[in-house]
Amino acid sequence: MTETMPRSVAHDTFSIERTYPVAPERVFAAWKTIDAKSHWFGNDDGIESIGEHTLDFRPGGTERLTANAQGMTFDYRATYYDIVENERIVWAYDMLMDGRRISASLGTVEITPVAGGTKLVMTEQGAFLDGLDTNAQRAEGTEQFLDSLGTYLTAGA
Repeated sequence: MTETMPRSVAHDTFSIERTYPVAPERVFAAWKTIDAKSHWFGNDDGIESIGEHTLDFRPGGTERLTANAQGMTFDYRATYYDIVENERIVWAYDMLMDGRRISASLGTVEITPVAGGTKLVMTEQGAFLDGLDTNAQRAEGTEQFLDSLGTYLTAGA
């Protein structure tokens, strides 16, 4: 007899705000090319990119990244839906762990000029599948990426 894992879905949302001491154009530019994005996205300790990281940054374009972390293989597969230069990015993506889908999400980044720099608000609405990922885990990982983005942006300032 084959044991089946119980199926479940948990819907949740988080928003994270960061203020960076650079112009909105610099913040936006960090998302739109593979050269820039590879410096901060998926570039944490313990995450090793395997395969090719691809990015076609336009509405309808896709992004793919496969990485090893904690002894597992993670696949990030995104499609961009709305891009407003220096203001907004909206994309949908799913994450797979060792070939098994663990979530499907809608991400939004809002970029706003503020005194002395740029405010970024990232909101994610997720469907976390079969108990394999949680909103808290995703928010923690996203905070790390946004901290890495800040380090990248200020390194050249």
